[in-house]
Amino acid sequence: MELLIRNAAVVTMNASREVLRDADVLIDGDRIVSVGPHSRARRRLATRVIEGKGLVVLPGLIHSHLHACQTLCRNHADGLELLDWLRERIWPFEASHDAASMRASADLTFLELITSGATACLDMGSVRHYDAVFEAARDAGLRLVGGKCMMDAGQGVPAGLRETTEASLAESVRLLEKWHGAENGRLTYAFAPRFVLSCTEALMRQVGELAKARGVRIHTHASENPTECDLVREKTGLDNVSYFNSLGMLGPQTTLAHCVWVTAEEQRVLRETRTCVCHCPSANFKLASGVAKIPELVQQGITVGLGADGAPCNNTLDIFHELRLAALIHLPRVGPTGFSAMQALELATVNGSKALGLEKEIGSIEVGKKADLTLVDVSGTHLTPISNDPVATIVYSAQSRDVRHVIIDGQVVLRDRVPQTMNPEAVRKSAATHAARLLKQLD
Repeated sequence: MELLIRNAAVVTMNASREVLRDADVLIDGDRIVSVGPHSRARRRLATRVIEGKGLVVLPGLIHSHLHACQTLCRNHADGLELLDWLRERIWPFEASHDAASMRASADLTFLELITSGATACLDMGSVRHYDAVFEAARDAGLRLVGGKCMMDAGQGVPAGLRETTEASLAESVRLLEKWHGAENGRLTYAFAPRFVLSCTEALMRQVGELAKARGVRIHTHASENPTECDLVREKTGLDNVSYFNSLGMLGPQTTLAHCVWVTAEEQRVLRETRTCVCHCPSANFKLASGVAKIPELVQQGITVGLGADGAPCNNTLDIFHELRLAALIHLPRVGPTGFSAMQALELATVNGSKALGLEKEIGSIEVGKKADLTLVDVSGTHLTPISNDPVATIVYSAQSRDVRHVIIDGQVVLRDRVPQTMNPEAVRKSAATHAARLLKQLD
């Protein structure tokens, strides 16, 4: 069954970064089969049509770092730095989850992502109940690369999160074998050791070996906070990135969240190993961690994606919020032309696809790629007058409330701002019920 988007502005994010005016995008099944000027012959074949006049069609926006397990703790972990935030609020909260509350948290997360224009994410779960996250993504129609958090060490880790090295690896492999490639490839697995301070060397070394053997991603945190960096040096004698490299964990198959405090030597290692980084500006601001030197990383050819991190260290999972912030916060240091709107949009599209290991499938609007698209209405007052540069309009002016339609794997999951695969009222009610129960245990 074909779906035609007609008469739209199309920001392709292809190699030439073409922006097409009054163009059509034709989808057949889960793939894009035509992009370009009107084709009356193809229009006659389409069984479904979305009128694109007044819309900008983007590649589906991508979160390259997320914690769906934390969303029920939104607005309940403010005013703390990273390690205190983890030990006092987040780890106890995650340890209190059961399968039902994890499903409620994931449902709420994915509803927010879809309604704010995101089509895919790289997610790190909690230690237990990750089947519920995959089940939520399966039913929501979201594209998910995810994995259970791995924690076999660490100071202040609750009993509900601590696991043995063997159990952590065994559960990760079980989940991989069950979910990797499920739903027509829309669900894939990633090994997710939390960070150096909560994982043994033995665990991380085996993760590096398993990821290469199984052909899946590694997703972890690095150099987010100065105190964390000091403790990692004290524990290992190396900086975060260099330590990961010594264990065979780096390469194009690995995404490191944050990298706020990477040294010049660590930047060299990132560049030479082609390891991906995820920029989380709001979270780094809210936890007072700092500002990553993203323009410098990008200039060196390091792949940088964009993510919201968890709701409790951000309080919103809105990708447009992250996009605007990422485009602006570096300019006082690098100058008004030092980081462009196009470079910012690359973080959430083509670079995000690389950070998820899916660059052959998503990240740009091209024939043969998966039909993951975000359609933005640019008729609003706050977007008027419309710029001659739709990329600048999207990055600097557009908001998540402007998202009109979202398509994932060729399926319309948001139509005229109405979710098609989820019941928002039921999701919010379930989330509120489970959040109240879990948060009561923390008080």
